Amino acid sequence: QVQLVESGGGLVQPGGSLRLSCAASGSGFSINQMAWYRQAPGKKRELVAAMTGGGSTHYADSVKGRFTISRDNAKNAVYLQMNSLKPEDTAVYYCNADWSVGGPNIFGSWGQGTQVTVSS
Repeated sequence: QVQLVESGGGLVQPGGSLRLSCAASGSGFSINQMAWYRQAPGKKRELVAAMTGGGSTHYADSVKGRFTISRDNAKNAVYLQMNSLKPEDTAVYYCNADWSVGGPNIFGSWGQGTQVTVSS
């Protein structure tokens, strides 16, 4: 089982920046894609950004040009640099990882979530 722990959320003013971190722990696993999702009150959870093990990235249209996803494969970590934050970015942000243990099955894990609030 892979466990994910996020950090880095908080309160920031509009136009500010935050950097989220997520570290995976466990043993004997290989991580494929890592991603960030978010869920605002009363809304569905949505994909924010994803990165494959090969480095390909995907961003939601709403964050393109403002957010950057990166990985440190040696640390099994993923980061989300968020710049030019807007009030509509306010949400709980969740880390997600797809992983395997050498066979054909792919498993998924979620972090506990970290709150990001953008407000003046």
